[in-house]
Amino acid sequence: MPDQKKTKRIIKPMKNVYAIIFIIFAIWMLFFDAHSLFIHRELNADIDQLENEKEYYKQEIKKDSQGIKELSTEEGIEKLAREQYYMKKENEEIYIIEYEDSIAKQKKKKND
Repeated sequence: MPDQKKTKRIIKPMKNVYAIIFIIFAIWMLFFDAHSLFIHRELNADIDQLENEKEYYKQEIKKDSQGIKELSTEEGIEKLAREQYYMKKENEEIYIIEYEDSIAKQKKKKND
């Protein structure tokens, strides 16, 4: 007899049509719908990633525009030519001093 009462308690809510429809609707919305919870989480992760990239590119634009401003003057061009391309004026000698850590960084850049 006690097993029949347990079974009736379990089956009784299942007879309610509204409860069944709600359960089916909830399962559908959580897993199978185009606007499901899992798809929303993926889209939110994509949005976060794109916002991080946007901030990175804004910083790069600021850095590049500052570099362009520096190169717009004759002193800036001369500084670039001397530091990066080791150019010199006539009757001038250039000594390049490299430290061990700077050599290691250059080798690491070449390997990357």
